[in-house]
This record gives sequence, structure tokens and C-alpha cells, in this order.
Amino acid sequence: MNYSARLLALRLTVLCLVSFHLSLVSQTKAKKFALKSPNERISLHVEVDKIVSFYVAMEGKPAIEKANVGMLLKEKQSPGINLTLSKHKLNAVNSAITPVIPLKNAMLWDSYNQLTLDFRGNIRLVFRVYDDGMAYRFETWKQDSIFVNDELLTLNFPQETKAWFSRERSMYSHFEQKFDYSRLDTIATGSFSATPLLLKTPDDIKVWISETGQHDYPALFLEASGDNTLKGIFPKYVLDTEPNHKRWPDRNEIIIKEAEYIAKTNGQRSFPWRVFIIANDDRMLASSEMVYRLSPPQAIQNTSWIKPGRVAWDWYNANNIFGVDFKSGLNTRTYEYYIDFASDYGLEYVILDEGWTKSTSEILDFNPDIDVPFLIDYARRKNVGIILWVLWKPMVADLNRILDTYASWGAAGIKVDFMQRADQSMVTSYELIAAEAAKRNLLVDFHGSFKPNGLHRQYPNVLSYEGVRGNEHNKWSRDITPEHNVTLPFTRMLAGPMDYTPGALRNSEKGSFSISFERPVSQGTRCHQVAMYVVFESPLQMLCESPSAYRKEHETTKFIAQIPTTWDETIVLHASIGEYIVVARRNGSRWFVGAMTNWQERSFNIDLSFLQKGTYRVEQMKDGTNAHRMAEDYKYEIIILDSGKPLVINLAPGGGWAAIISNE
Repeated sequence: MNYSARLLALRLTVLCLVSFHLSLVSQTKAKKFALKSPNERISLHVEVDKIVSFYVAMEGKPAIEKANVGMLLKEKQSPGINLTLSKHKLNAVNSAITPVIPLKNAMLWDSYNQLTLDFRGNIRLVFRVYDDGMAYRFETWKQDSIFVNDELLTLNFPQETKAWFSRERSMYSHFEQKFDYSRLDTIATGSFSATPLLLKTPDDIKVWISETGQHDYPALFLEASGDNTLKGIFPKYVLDTEPNHKRWPDRNEIIIKEAEYIAKTNGQRSFPWRVFIIANDDRMLASSEMVYRLSPPQAIQNTSWIKPGRVAWDWYNANNIFGVDFKSGLNTRTYEYYIDFASDYGLEYVILDEGWTKSTSEILDFNPDIDVPFLIDYARRKNVGIILWVLWKPMVADLNRILDTYASWGAAGIKVDFMQRADQSMVTSYELIAAEAAKRNLLVDFHGSFKPNGLHRQYPNVLSYEGVRGNEHNKWSRDITPEHNVTLPFTRMLAGPMDYTPGALRNSEKGSFSISFERPVSQGTRCHQVAMYVVFESPLQMLCESPSAYRKEHETTKFIAQIPTTWDETIVLHASIGEYIVVARRNGSRWFVGAMTNWQERSFNIDLSFLQKGTYRVEQMKDGTNAHRMAEDYKYEIIILDSGKPLVINLAPGGGWAAIISNE
């Protein structure tokens, strides 16, 4: 039976039980339920038989044609296999969430309709339907620990569905792949992607897939089947590793033994939410905060010490300081220069990246050429905090002593790098690091990491994650194109904060890019990079270029330094995946607008109706007249405008535009 016939049959037999359209129909053995979103645009249809299956429609058109879900426990009775439904419950929720660190909005509504299915054997399955998507998770309340051998998730999509698929070669990964766009049925069988993953149906419905609440449980990957089906796969539980002596043994490991199961865990628990953001408008897709709403609640009481901000970063620019009377490099004088720069421009932090420790494995002592306690004290007197880069492997070997030492020096936080795994024990390690760092008032930036999984709500001191192919790839690849950059707000960024590290000042137009590890160049215009500070979300936002270059380009730097890293309100004005995005964000009384395009030149009319009536001062950075042939060409200007009139902006190929709007 095709989708339309199934939906019609369901409508003819459904008995409406509550105002938000939950229904139950009994047939021989199978039981069917239907649940709609609060605005009734998204409908979820669940069938319980020997397994649980569901399908999802948006405005009557299929988003997910059929999904089968379940869990395979080591014991005989497993969620999703030979289930016996004992009871069900339905409820509606409408509450407010106030994030400690607001990525998009200072307040967000948590409004959904929920179906709870209880099965014999102390197993529960919970579905939620929101206006911007749906989610489900399993729960168990068993007395003893349980082994999860595998989890069942198969997703069938309409024919000719397309996907932004980030192919992974291994589950041992930095999670920094490109999002390649192609028809789902052309992706080779066995190819798999980390989550998040984005799909587009023939009806132009976007389905974004990821997870949150990933406590003590491995990450979800999605494997192609050579047709329109995706299958959930998971890394096995890691039993033993050894250093990779052929390539950087201080950080790279070889997994030499895995268990047959994916998780051994507490029997009384909730499992991760499987999250599906669903939208037929790219603006609404980019606006979603569904992952945050579903993430675990705050686990720490005192958050007053947590301070988001901008960071002067050294590794991208290879400590290339110039115009000074000392030799730049890994030495105290160079980092004094970074601190002075941060202080002069009101930046909150400086990172001491790789090279500050005595060696990469001897991380309780520092490079004899870098006086770290002196630098931390020097920075403190200039209202700048110091964040210390550290390898994950030696840090977790002596976690408490290392964090105690860094805290005793007065460090503001840590940047943890080269985790490269997403199995159960690694996921647990992230949570342990976040909790122990919070006890010592230390911020955390996870680098070499999987995508955000809700931990940044649970532990707000976790300010950012990498897990993205960001600006640093300019040092060795040609992958960081404007098209890639305007794909990220619809893919990776929807999972949570994204440590992309913007701010490149050496910019190239299409066809002029060249690779340089020591003096990297970005693709796209100067204003494309500036706009990232409004478009890309990270409460710990890097300035990747050399402080000397930023001082030389004072006009650009002064503009960037005014842009905050948290937001009270966000409105996506224009959006098309992989093509362009225009975002307006408010912080306090000021509005910040950022626009980015791919290699296509574009013009936009910016509707300023989000402003109150009146006259405003607009400080803007826009592509210069010759930015199409000289990417570093830009124009800075201040204009006065009336909020009742649209603002017309023009973007060069690979271009950008940014504005600071105030009524001062």
C-alpha cells in the first residue's frame, strides 16, 4: 500500500482521544498511534507489532516513509523485538528554557506533544513531536547492569531523496569530513556518515538527523544501503588500545580489541534522543534549537564564573609575529604580544596551543622558553584569560592532578585535543572532563572531537566543540570553499557550538587559492570571513590570524572585536543550503547582521522590520567593488537609515557582508 493510501486508511479509522490528535487503533495484534505537532504541520504515525515502526509526514507529504527502531540487549527480551505493549500515555508540554549560554536566543519555548509506550520487561519508548521535528528515545528500569549488543534503526526515504553525506573512512575519526551532496541511492553500499546528516526529499522537505542526551553510550553513525535506506551503526565497546608508533603515538591509537556489544550500562536509565529536525523552509531549518531543548538539564549550580568570549589563537598563524624587535615563536615574548593584542581589542582570552608544555606527553610542566605562570598572571592584570591546549590521552591518565595544577596556575580553561573516537568509554570521558573542569572553574573547548551531544547544556562550561572541517584545513587542503561554509549552518552547526576558527585576513578569489601551511589563505572575500562572526555560533570564538596582521588591518579587527559570541534573539532572514544565508542577531540593544554566499554573486533586500521604528546607525563591512578579482577588497562605512526602508546589500562571488545596527 502506498503512503497516500495508508494515510487515508488511518484517517478513516482513527479515534481522536485528545485535542492534540493522539489516536489509537486496535487491529488484531498491531496497535497504531498518530501524533501531531502543536501547529499540526508534522504528523507522526507509530505502529507497534513485534517491532516498532513509524513514518513521518509534513503537511501530508512524506518525510520519512518508514523507520524501524529497537534495541538488542544481551538478555532475551529486547526493546523492539517481540514487544508486548502494557500501557500508553499521552501529554502535551509547553514550558520555557533559559540557557545559561544562549547560542541563538535568551529564551526558548519547549513545546511538544508526547506519546509514551510502556512494554513488559521494564522497557519504555518515548516519542515527541515538535513544530520543527520529532524525536524518540528508549528508557529502561532494570535492576542490574545491561549489555546493549546493538540498536536497530532503519530509515526509508522517498525515491530521489538527496543527502549531504559526510563519508567517514573509519569510526576512529576527527569528524571533520565534507558534506558531499548527492542522491541517496547513488551512495555506495556500506559507506557511512557520522551524524549530523541532512537529507532532502523530492517534495523539498529537509530531514536533519542527529542525537543528544548521549550519556554513557556510543555515537550514532548512518550507513548507506545503495538505495533510499539508511541504517544506524555504532562503534563497539573498546577493550584495549595501543599507541600508533608509526604516526604520533602521543595522540594516535590503534584499537586492538573490541567487545561484541556496543555498551555496558546502568539498567535504570534513559538512552540518547534520536533527533529529526524537519522543515520545508531553509530559514526554519537553520533556526532550530531542537537539540538544545532535548539535551540533559543543567548539572552544575554555580555558573556565574562562566564567561564566553573571543580568543586570540596562535596555531593557525604559526606564531608569525612581525614588526617587533624579538624573534617570534614558542616563547614568552611572543605570548606577551598576543596578550597585549587581546587586551587592546577587548578580547577575553588567549590560547596557548601545542608547544607550551615541556613535551606533548609531559603536560604538568612547561616549555622552558615559555613562563606559563608569569603569562597567566600578566594576562590576568590585563583582564585576559589563558586557555591551555592539552592532548586528551596524557590528560585523562592523570586527570585530577593535571586539572588541579592548571587551576592553581590560574588558567581560565582547557582545549582538549585528539580524542578521535566516539565509543561508549570516550563519550563517558567527555562528561568526566566537563564535570571535573567545572569543579575547578575551568572552561572546556573540545577539539578533535565528535559533534556536540547535549553536554554543553548539562555543563555550560563546555563552550565549544570542533568536529567540523574549519579554517585550519586551509593550511593543507582546498576543501574550505564558500559553498562548504554556507552548508555548515544547516548541517554541523545545528548540533551545537562550532569551533570553526574564523577570521582569516589572507583571502583569495576563485582560482587564486594556494596552499601554505605556515601562511594559510582562505577562499572567498575578506567580508565572507567577517560575516562568520555573526553567522557561525560558538561562545568561544577564535581569531585565527596573526595579531600583527590584525593590528595592520585595524579597521577589520576593530569591527570583529565588537561582535559578541552569545545572542538574545536570532532571525534567519534568507537561507538556501549550500548557496547563501543571511542572519540577524540581537545582543542587548544592538543588532548584528551577517550574510554569506557561495561562489555566486548575489543581492539581497534586508527587511528591517525586526527593528523598532526609528532611525539607526549602521556600521557595515561590505565587499569592495573589485572583490571579485581581489578578495581582500572591502569597504567599511557608517550610514544612517530608517527602519521602515529595506537595506539593499551586494555580495561578490564568495562574498559576505556584516553590519552592526544601533540606535545610539
